[in-house]
Amino acid sequence: MSAHNVTEQAKDYLIELLSHQAESDSMNWLKSQCKEINNSAKAMKLFLAFGKASKYFDKSTLRLNHAQAKEAEKIRKGFTPSAWDKLQTARTVLILSFPQQDEGLWFKTMNQLFETGDMQELKSLYAALPIYPFQDKLTDRAIEGLRTNMTLVFDAVALDNPYPSEYFDERAWNQMLLKAVFMQRPLFLIQNADQRSNENLASILIDFAHEKWAAGRNVMPELWRYVAPFLDDSRLKDIEKVLNSADMLEKQAALLACHQSSFPKAKAYLSKYPAIQKDIEAGIINWESIGKSFAETLIKN
Repeated sequence: MSAHNVTEQAKDYLIELLSHQAESDSMNWLKSQCKEINNSAKAMKLFLAFGKASKYFDKSTLRLNHAQAKEAEKIRKGFTPSAWDKLQTARTVLILSFPQQDEGLWFKTMNQLFETGDMQELKSLYAALPIYPFQDKLTDRAIEGLRTNMTLVFDAVALDNPYPSEYFDERAWNQMLLKAVFMQRPLFLIQNADQRSNENLASILIDFAHEKWAAGRNVMPELWRYVAPFLDDSRLKDIEKVLNSADMLEKQAALLACHQSSFPKAKAYLSKYPAIQKDIEAGIINWESIGKSFAETLIKN
């Protein structure tokens, strides 16, 4: 399916979702704005509607059932609007309504939105990257979004979004991962994480762990997911250090990394912790469970 078809299908899909969860007056306003934006092809019309959307839609979470989530995946692999709010969804519908026939005009208009948007607007703009047209020409824009210190904006690019794994080169991907670790974001929400693991990233994260340990601080347990495929004798010493810590979550992460490693010496560590090994093999302990537990510790602290 072409990117343009994805854009059209995603727009219709999002309108249908919103129509069951928003006031009828709000939907009437949205549909009239979409029609005017599409017919006029004037950037100012989009800018005004984009700003006014907050008067018609709130930031409550968009609700999706299982079938609706599967339909999103069918439209665009990795498309995950279950993490979106209603205002964000309405703004995305407005963006997708802007004509795409004139590529130059489309980019000029989008660039103005990206360069002038507030935090909530940028969240909408970046999260919709996988359903825009001209996706192969938006890589620099996506990387720009990762340079922000605004967590909402960083998350819109990095989490629940297939765009980075599909379009970032290794350098950009690794920089995104390192910043996500530094910001202690939930890494299990980064799509296609295992497919994009690489030796350089493992080395970068090991160096990061050493720096944190030298400063007397721990590292987030999910970090070891990206080291697991590249465990060797040297890196097993770091695993041993984690296993000797008093933090059960870190131990679980280190042993899960051993479980996923093809390095025989790493596998041998598992037998020393039969209870954790049993839960790992049963799927009770996985990167998502570890990430969620770690997020809870951040809230408590």
